[in-house]
Amino acid sequence: MSEPSGQLRQPVVVVLGHVDSGKTSLLDALRGTAVQAREVGGITQEIGASFFPMETLFTICGPLLNRAGGELEIPGLLMIDTPGHAVFSNLRLRGGSAADIAIVVVDVLKGLENQTLESIDILKQRKVPFLIALNKVDMIKGWKKGSKGPLLQVMKDQYPEWNDELEERLYNVVGGVSRLGFQADAYYRVKDFRQQVSVVPVSARARAGIPELLAMLIGLSQQFLKGRLALHVEKGRRARGIILELQEEVGIGETANVILTEGVLRVGDPIALVRKDGAFKSKVKALFMPKPLDEMRDPRDKFTPVESVNAAAGVKLLTPDLSGVIAGTTVASFSGDDQFQSIKKEMEHELSNIVMRTDNMGVIVKAGSVGGLEALLRMLEERGVPVRQADIGDISKNDIVDAEVVGEHDPYLAAILGFDAKVLPEAKEFVGKTPIFVSGIIYEVIDNYVNWSVSKRDQDERAALSGLTRPCKLKAIPGAFFRRNDPAVFGVEVLGGRLRPKVKLMSSEGRELGTVEQVQDEGKTLAEAKQGDKVAISVDGPTLGRQVKENDEIYTMPKSHEAKLLRTKLLGSLSQDELEALNDIVRIRSTSDPLYGF
Repeated sequence: MSEPSGQLRQPVVVVLGHVDSGKTSLLDALRGTAVQAREVGGITQEIGASFFPMETLFTICGPLLNRAGGELEIPGLLMIDTPGHAVFSNLRLRGGSAADIAIVVVDVLKGLENQTLESIDILKQRKVPFLIALNKVDMIKGWKKGSKGPLLQVMKDQYPEWNDELEERLYNVVGGVSRLGFQADAYYRVKDFRQQVSVVPVSARARAGIPELLAMLIGLSQQFLKGRLALHVEKGRRARGIILELQEEVGIGETANVILTEGVLRVGDPIALVRKDGAFKSKVKALFMPKPLDEMRDPRDKFTPVESVNAAAGVKLLTPDLSGVIAGTTVASFSGDDQFQSIKKEMEHELSNIVMRTDNMGVIVKAGSVGGLEALLRMLEERGVPVRQADIGDISKNDIVDAEVVGEHDPYLAAILGFDAKVLPEAKEFVGKTPIFVSGIIYEVIDNYVNWSVSKRDQDERAALSGLTRPCKLKAIPGAFFRRNDPAVFGVEVLGGRLRPKVKLMSSEGRELGTVEQVQDEGKTLAEAKQGDKVAISVDGPTLGRQVKENDEIYTMPKSHEAKLLRTKLLGSLSQDELEALNDIVRIRSTSDPLYGF
């Protein structure tokens, strides 16, 4: 392999953040185009990529770039505008990430939200450096409209109250980031850019802090990513990229939005692509590039056809074989069958590590892309949630049937989890009792499932407990024997557990005493008495003074299978005093029945 040419390619920059944090507004401020105005609801709906040439960056940043570190060598920035982090998940490259650096956009008024935390978590897993754009600082009360100029001067010109609130909110974000394992601070206080995450206050709407944000991005790329960005000039180096998504384009047909990460891709090149049934050969029919500063997904002019594309770049790929190709998988050029077979083996091995079908008891997992599926599976593993099947695509009738099979063995795993996946029309009529959790936020999918599982388990346990004899330990209160028999009425103190009517009682020797007919307190009938209560009970069976005496300890009398349930499946539902009462009951009953409770 040859040495690096000395040239650097442009870094691939991904922009992440919670819905409504201002990702698109920030890119809009950078591009000077009106992309957001043409989006549904003002929220990013599709994927875009824009190349920012260095001349443009010089114009925006000016003298700030003098601090970027030596002569500027990167040719510009390739920015990907990501709705949530679904597409960033697809920027996966042999265990790492095809993204070189990231901007995490945080709404200064809302702080770190679920999707932000999730984005940072994925960045951490993929070892991608990032900085934080603390957006919407113009929404802090007291902002002076029309503020322009260098950020530090703009901040200095604001009211003291505005600066105080910014510091407080910045401190909260820094604290939240530290809990995720990162040191962070305002960029103008950072001493070691390798060890600390820089936080840049910005206002996309007022265009404040934009030059500083870009200068930080360029400086970090230039100083710390040189080895990664070095272009290799070895002859015949094959092209490699990531398919972000498939799109139907008017007048062109189905195309693949690709981020080219290595090499040179040319029209006519043989390429390897991946479907569910494996890798296959195809050929580049055409390539289309957006003009600089013109978005791939929403260009103001037509796409420009090109003969070749150098990494790193966002390119539209046209080939007749895109049907069934999976978003998030690799596209790679090759020469000769031996090289294809090697790439094929690598691609299929990578896919088989993520797509899975087992006979284990676990949830069914679906995602719209390989990267999304990989991220969802990792987070489920961290939460200890077992998975039966994991696949790419929408939720089908077969998925519901599989979940029902799981439900016959474990009802709390009988669920389908979908990230960027929808329920197919054919499946909707079969949904029935199978819960389906779908969202464009992974944390939301998992949290909704976990909350449902916990709630269902709690409901089931309460229902099961309501039909069982609860463990309870009583003491017959001296001087509180009111009626000797038929039924015996006397006062008791609940030493542990819960006492309800219609349960059998036994003595401390294990002799059956009779059935509780009623529980009363000052003439009022109770459904239940708990630890510490002193109540009167009527019991059909014993005679006071004979079978029951003052200060006697008395216990409820669960059946053996009830005791087994209480000691196993329902153990977590018992309080400490109920558990102690149950242990006493098992000890007493096992003297006459060694298998009691087993």
